[in-house]
Order: sequence, then C-alpha cells, then structure tokens
Amino acid sequence: MNASMLSYILLSCLLLSVQAEYCGVREIIRYTEHLLGKSPVSCPCRQAAVSSCSCLPIPESGHELACFVNGTKHLLENNESSNSVITRLYRTFQALLDRKLCKRMAHDDQCQYKTKGNVTEFLETILKTYQKINK
Repeated sequence: MNASMLSYILLSCLLLSVQAEYCGVREIIRYTEHLLGKSPVSCPCRQAAVSSCSCLPIPESGHELACFVNGTKHLLENNESSNSVITRLYRTFQALLDRKLCKRMAHDDQCQYKTKGNVTEFLETILKTYQKINK
C-alpha cells in the first residue's frame, strides 16, 4: 500500500467519524432562538377544543428527534406563511433521525410524549435539549 492510498483511507475515516458526530447544535440553537424571538405570545394549547393554537408533542426522554420531526412538520403544514427557518429545522431533524448522525441523541423513530404544548413550549423544549448537548 502506497502513502497516497494510506492518506486517503485515513482521511475517509476521519470524515466519517466527524459526520457521525454531526448534531447541528449551533444551527438548531440559532434557528430556534430566531423563531422564539419572532413568535408572538403563544396561546394556550387546548387539545380537546378546536383552536387556532397548535398543540405540539413535548417528547419523553429518548424520543426527542422523532417528536421534533413531527412537531416541525406540523408547523410547516399548518403555517399559512411557509417559513424557511422552520423548513431548515424540519430538514435538519429529519436528516439527523434518518442518518443517525448525532450519537448523543437517541434515534427512536416513534415520537412518545405525555403532554403537548403550544409553539413556544415546543420551541423551548428544542432549545433546552440542544443547549444540554452543547455543554
């Protein structure tokens, strides 16, 4: 095996290990803070009543990614103005879940939750989850 082949193999292994640890933490925190700063005071989530307020899953531990995918998809589908930041968040969460990129988060495909919250509570859950990873 020559030196260039060995360099190529080492570089490939390095790239794969970096990719396997990609969690998108900084981007997700930035996008979420942007949405929280932009969103008006959120109305209470009423699961039984018909309301204009979105009720989004507040995930149980180990089910964060799947619930973040479901919640951001719901926001996209029920938001009159298609928001590019929500689209980026949704795509990032979906890629992290599908490719199992972030080893620091569970990759359970099922969203399990005991409670639902409004948009602000959902976004705050995303922010807290990724701030913990960032430490």
